[in-house]
Amino acid sequence: VDHPMIRPSINCVAMTYALAQDPQYEDLMTATSSLTGHKINRFTHLHQSSEDLVKKVKMQRLLGQKTASCFQRCVGMDAFNAVYSSTYEIDEKYGTHYHENFKKFLVYVQDNDLTVDGAMTDPKGDRSKAPHDQTDPDMYVHVVERRDDGIVVCGAKCHQTGSINSHWHIFMPTIAMGEADKDYAVSFACPTDAEGLYMIYGRQSCDTRKLEEGCIDVGNAKFGGQEALVVLDHVFIPNEYIFLNGEYEFAGTIVERFAGYHRQSYGGCKVGVGDVVIGAAALAAEYNGVEKASAVKDKLIEMTHLNETLYSCGIACSCEGGPTKAGNYQIDLLLANVCKQNVTRFPYEIVRLAEDIAGGLMVTMPSETDFKSETVVGNNGETIGEICNKYFAAREGVSTEDRQRIMRFLENMCLGAAAVGYRTESMHGAGSPQAQRIMIARQGNIQGKKKLAKNIAGIQK
Repeated sequence: VDHPMIRPSINCVAMTYALAQDPQYEDLMTATSSLTGHKINRFTHLHQSSEDLVKKVKMQRLLGQKTASCFQRCVGMDAFNAVYSSTYEIDEKYGTHYHENFKKFLVYVQDNDLTVDGAMTDPKGDRSKAPHDQTDPDMYVHVVERRDDGIVVCGAKCHQTGSINSHWHIFMPTIAMGEADKDYAVSFACPTDAEGLYMIYGRQSCDTRKLEEGCIDVGNAKFGGQEALVVLDHVFIPNEYIFLNGEYEFAGTIVERFAGYHRQSYGGCKVGVGDVVIGAAALAAEYNGVEKASAVKDKLIEMTHLNETLYSCGIACSCEGGPTKAGNYQIDLLLANVCKQNVTRFPYEIVRLAEDIAGGLMVTMPSETDFKSETVVGNNGETIGEICNKYFAAREGVSTEDRQRIMRFLENMCLGAAAVGYRTESMHGAGSPQAQRIMIARQGNIQGKKKLAKNIAGIQK
């Protein structure tokens, strides 16, 4: 946990606990459990109202502002709410006991304030083929053995944000399935240290800078995200932790609900990180002495406009939410998908404008080692460090080091390890752009809109 490439992600998760202990943030960071009546961390909460959904988005924005990174507990929270309502409806149809299984598990999570990773994305192999048609059956998580006391599963989940830092994992299907895919229609909880479960840490851009002396070149040295490949090699799952086992028609239900919740999440977390990017760009302009230029002001206005539009979508889909059969609240799915569709675009423009304001120094500046070098090279006995500090000086009253720090911070946010959790994750997290467009097409009610036009235009057919 103290490895320099891993510690920043742990610091992010720690912030979800620290803010919950701060009276200033109690209203956003905590809630009253609908299962026990106890005070709990909101990251373990089942949303009970539209107000809860709004507070979720505001909490995520706050944590994005505090860490400028991914704080890794959103996926688990979204999985809780999706699996809770889905298991209720599975039990209603089949008389199973998945809902009670899940409630007991969630009470344990709430009482112990556990971090749980929501694991959905399978490797998928040949994506033109269904799970049961894959050459290698492990391309999707599946049941390989059913026992009286549980099941044995194999497969893997990719891109698992926060998995290394999670106490437990909730595994869910990744696509809607047919009857031939029954063995792949499986959802369950599993402790992270279960026998047969192992994780391979993901690589990030510029990650080895964290191994160097100093911290300036890292950009955001304190906080960071992490992802891993989570492999299940004949892992035994007891019956009490199974939430779906062959009821294939509900695989798509879990996927759709989880995706909706998680697409709402991006209207909070990415907005909070965007706030920090905008602030860093404004500081870069100030340090360069161009903060009063009308073009710079206009770029900052545009960045703010885009960021607040994302936030508006997150709030809108929350306000328009409603209760599920199980009683917890679900967001408006259409608006949640619109939210995430915008997130696949706007952060890229925010980053582009930040790079525009910062200038080329963001990617050409000498290293921290050079700025501190005492090697003499100049005719007047100047060191490399003195020369770097001379020629990369900021405006009067601003230290060269402060300018250096903000440039490296922006580089990290736009291009480095932090870009994994901001720019690229904005594209692919919670489903890539086409996934939202498919859902928007399903829920956009084009036929209803055609009727509106016919009524007003006087068309009878």
